[in-house]
Amino acid sequence: MTKAPQMCSQDRLRNSGLRPTRQRIALADLIFAKGDRHLTVEELHEEAVEAGVPVSLATVYNTLHQFTEAGMIRVLAVESAKTYFDTNVSDHHHFFVEGQNEVLDIPVSNIQIDNLPEPPEGMEISHVDVVVRLRRKSDR
Repeated sequence: MTKAPQMCSQDRLRNSGLRPTRQRIALADLIFAKGDRHLTVEELHEEAVEAGVPVSLATVYNTLHQFTEAGMIRVLAVESAKTYFDTNVSDHHHFFVEGQNEVLDIPVSNIQIDNLPEPPEGMEISHVDVVVRLRRKSDR
């Protein structure tokens, strides 16, 4: 079975309604080259610096939020100090490993959510995010 070819960053940007600037293309290349993952602004900035991409932390921040608004990635707030950006925009949930700041995907089929409240009039539920927090067992 052959794997479908990966969409290039320039096409991905255009299909999302964003102008493919050099910086956006370079950051999209970095973000999507490693498959589905979770990363912070700081982590992507560090990767950009290591790859020789001349970009400021503010530009990385703004670009990630533009990618989020365009539906290319999604925001995952698992703790107040850090925001993670998820390249997997399908419906799924997450484990968060406390103390390691690691986020792992949980397939949506592994969790069943029932009895959601009725949203207020004029509103609809867009999606439900479940974050299951993990910590290492202590040796007792």
